[in-house]
Amino acid sequence: MVSGTPRRRRDPEGRRRAIAAAAAELIIEVGVEATTHRMVAARADVPLGATTHYFDSLDDLRSAGLRLLVAEVDAYFEKVSAVLAARGTSAAVLTDLVMAELADSRTARADGAVVTAAVHDPRVRELARRWQERAIALLRPGHGATRAAAAALFLDGLTWHRLVSDAPLDRRVIETGLTAILGEGPPPSAAPSPSD
Repeated sequence: MVSGTPRRRRDPEGRRRAIAAAAAELIIEVGVEATTHRMVAARADVPLGATTHYFDSLDDLRSAGLRLLVAEVDAYFEKVSAVLAARGTSAAVLTDLVMAELADSRTARADGAVVTAAVHDPRVRELARRWQERAIALLRPGHGATRAAAAALFLDGLTWHRLVSDAPLDRRVIETGLTAILGEGPPPSAAPSPSD
């Protein structure tokens, strides 16, 4: 056979992953219930029929997207867990992690979208709860259950603040809040300046 264009190899598993990844992106942007076959096909750049070929139903497609998001949360917490194991769970270390996460626009946007979608969608709410439970579990050994839960709520609040504020979050404010919640002494950077 002579042809000027080499044929693309079929990669059914790669296509299935791409469709599920498109569903995950849409879930964090528009919520589970608003995610449709047509939207996913457009995002994945595949024919509409591919979504029904690889997934038996819209619910299966949405579930695959949610599973990917759960896997992302778990992978993120594996990285955070390694950092906390190496550096401890002080307010300064937690602030470093928060600042790094907020600097990553995709992560910050995804976190914000999940938190926002969780208000209206029970399946996304489970994802948000998973994040909060993992955060509490990481902080509980060093700070106790109550302070760990309070810190997780504060971190959720930072996500909301990031969504509604045009100004970047001030590192000093974050560290001061975490220091107070975790019961540590005031951080050196929290000393009032003449303009405070």
